[in-house]
Amino acid sequence: MILFLIVFCLLVAIGFGLASAISDFKSMTIPNLYALCVVLAFVPAYLADAMTGNGLEFFASWKNHVAAAVAMFALTFLMFIAKVIGAGDSKLCAAFALWVGLTGLAPYLFYMAVLGAVLGAATKIMGRKAFFVSPKEGSWIARSQAGEAGVPYGIAICFGAVIAFYLLGYFSPEKLALLTGYTENNS
Repeated sequence: MILFLIVFCLLVAIGFGLASAISDFKSMTIPNLYALCVVLAFVPAYLADAMTGNGLEFFASWKNHVAAAVAMFALTFLMFIAKVIGAGDSKLCAAFALWVGLTGLAPYLFYMAVLGAVLGAATKIMGRKAFFVSPKEGSWIARSQAGEAGVPYGIAICFGAVIAFYLLGYFSPEKLALLTGYTENNS
C-alpha cells in the first residue's frame, strides 16, 4: 500500500509537470494549479515514506526538502522580479525542488539549465528564420518566430525534475523493494 501511494504520488507530480510543459509550450503560461498539485502530491508520498518501519527510504528529512523549496522559490522569485523568468516557472521550479530536496538540487538545476539553454538557442534561431508555417497563435513557436525572446522554461523544469528523480533512485527497483519489505534474503 505504501509503495503504491508513493509511486502514485510520484506519477501525479510528473503528470502535472508534463501538463505544465505542454501548457508552457502552447501558451507560454503555467497555471498555478499545476505547481500546487506537484506540492500536494509530495505530502502524502513523504508521510507514507516516513511511516515505513525502516524510516525514510526515498526522501531526506523534511527540513532538507523544505529548505530546497524555500531556497529555490527565493532565487526564482528574484529572477521573476528581474523579468528573467515567469511567475509560473518560479512556482513550478520551487515545487519540484521540494521533491528533490537539497540532495537532488544540483542535478535538477544542471539538467534544467542544459535543456533551458537548448530551448533558448532554439528561440534565437527561430527568431531569425521561420521554420514553421502558421504556428498556433500565442504558442512558443509563433512568439519565437515573431522575434519574442520568451522560453517555455516549464519544459526544462520538468525535464530536470525527471532526471533528478531518476538519479535520486525514485524509480529504483531496489528502493521500491525496500518499501515492500522484500529483499533477496526473503526469497
